[in-house]
Amino acid sequence: MFQTKQFLLIIAALTTTLMFAQEREQDTLNPDVINVIKPYAPTISDAFKVKETPTLDDAETATKKEVKYNIFSFPVASTFTPAKGKAAVVDKAKKVKLYDNYATLGVGTYTTIVGEVYLNHELNSGENVSAHVSHHSSQGGIDGVLTDDNFLDSKIDLSYSKLTNDLDWTVAGGFGLQSYNWYGLQQPLFNQATADSLDVSHNFTDAHISGALNIEDGIFKGADILFRRFGDNQGSGENRLKLSGTADIPVRDEAVSTVLSLDYLGGSFDRNYFDATKINYGNIQVGLAPTYQIKKDDLTVNLGVTLTYLNDTEASKSSFFIYPNISASYRLVDEYVIAFGGVKGGLIQNSYYDFATENAFVSPTLFITPTDQQYNAYAGLRGKLSNTIGYSVSGSYKSEKSKALFQNNLVPYGFNNDESYHYGNSFGVTYDDVTTLGVSAELSVDINRNFTLGVKGEYFVYNTKNEAEAWNLPEIKGTLFMDYQINENWFAGANLFFVGERKDLTGFNDIENPSLPNLINETQIVTLDSYFDANVHVGYHVNDRISVFVKGNNLIGENYNKWKNTPVQGIQFLAGGTYKFDF
Repeated sequence: MFQTKQFLLIIAALTTTLMFAQEREQDTLNPDVINVIKPYAPTISDAFKVKETPTLDDAETATKKEVKYNIFSFPVASTFTPAKGKAAVVDKAKKVKLYDNYATLGVGTYTTIVGEVYLNHELNSGENVSAHVSHHSSQGGIDGVLTDDNFLDSKIDLSYSKLTNDLDWTVAGGFGLQSYNWYGLQQPLFNQATADSLDVSHNFTDAHISGALNIEDGIFKGADILFRRFGDNQGSGENRLKLSGTADIPVRDEAVSTVLSLDYLGGSFDRNYFDATKINYGNIQVGLAPTYQIKKDDLTVNLGVTLTYLNDTEASKSSFFIYPNISASYRLVDEYVIAFGGVKGGLIQNSYYDFATENAFVSPTLFITPTDQQYNAYAGLRGKLSNTIGYSVSGSYKSEKSKALFQNNLVPYGFNNDESYHYGNSFGVTYDDVTTLGVSAELSVDINRNFTLGVKGEYFVYNTKNEAEAWNLPEIKGTLFMDYQINENWFAGANLFFVGERKDLTGFNDIENPSLPNLINETQIVTLDSYFDANVHVGYHVNDRISVFVKGNNLIGENYNKWKNTPVQGIQFLAGGTYKFDF
């Protein structure tokens, strides 16, 4: 009871205290209106940044409930029926039938006969045999010529080739027969009576066999071999053997393309131009030519050198030559402007076969030796003017020791002219150190495979050491060729060429003999006129197999002299046909 009274007294005391405190607080508050004298100016320190990811003070974070979407689909009947697709009609060109074999025959003025047959047969996949036979002859009839001027050129070539995944190889062989005449007797020095007493025919025979091997993978890349036997009806004969092999030799993780070659030449002539002394010639060349290629972006550089060992088997002399083999190209503007240049050299193997191929009127009395091309420096630009027009402009400067020059054989004076080539109607070879500055420009137009056109012009400046002129070398040369497929049946083409003036020597070859009278102006330099030769052809495809054609050669009709005293046939026409077939 006592405790209850004490508890009630305590509560009453607390209540009285709180009420007294509240009254005192109410007494101190001023109920008047407060006027703000200075406006509030917030500062940066008063601001606070709201966090992008606020902190959750929830005692428990609720897991987001996965929402599932359902599509309530039901079938709907449709009466639409799609039409069947139909491919668009495209006009297709008629597929051209290609044949493996063909035969051509043509006849023309000057009793000219042209024939050619090509046969090819596939034995198995990648295994082929082929044969090529060609013939070109004319009975001549050039105005003003005193002797026979007919010619004949017949060849046959056979080959066998094998192609596999890793390599391919070919074996080939052939035989050729050529017949020409030394018909260019110097007139008016010799007359018809002299011509009737001469046999001016000169026949060449050529037999050769060759082989080639190409390998895809490995260090050794390929090899080539050629053996040729060449001779004539004047007792001359020549053998030539050429071997070469190519390998990519690794050097410090780089490949150096290396060519190793061997070139043997040996031959003889029954006599020289002056007497019956026999001429023998021969040499062996061994060459090594490593080349390292650098490619970086638009720049390509080939750095190489050619090392050649020469052994003159007749003179028992040996020599060693070092030639540069450097070339480079740089794309200045994509394929439109490409700069190129280089410096190269080499020991050129001259041969009776090469001389007779270039000039069929050579005498079988030649002195044959190699030409030392010390260097040939060249530079230029090539590229495209458009997608169909290409161009090339270049300049060159080369230095050659013992360069072979054709020269008209002088008429013997003071010794017997008992050979049919002693009448100013044949050519010999003389050698001199020659430097040549050349400039050339070329333009090619290839609109499509139905029309192609090419034009090329060349200008040369020669400087000789011993000879008075660079004999029979023109200063200006120009060519133009064109092929045009007019429509599905008709086709045409043209081949035009211009050769500028050349210099040659004429007169007498006087043997020093005190008993003979001295000749006045025994030799003279003559200028051969420039000439222009125009050749065109027109043809018609009768069907896939048969075509007929008409050709016109030397349409200017000029009996120009390509070589001194040897006028060519005038205007010529030839008509013929071609037949294509399969076995």
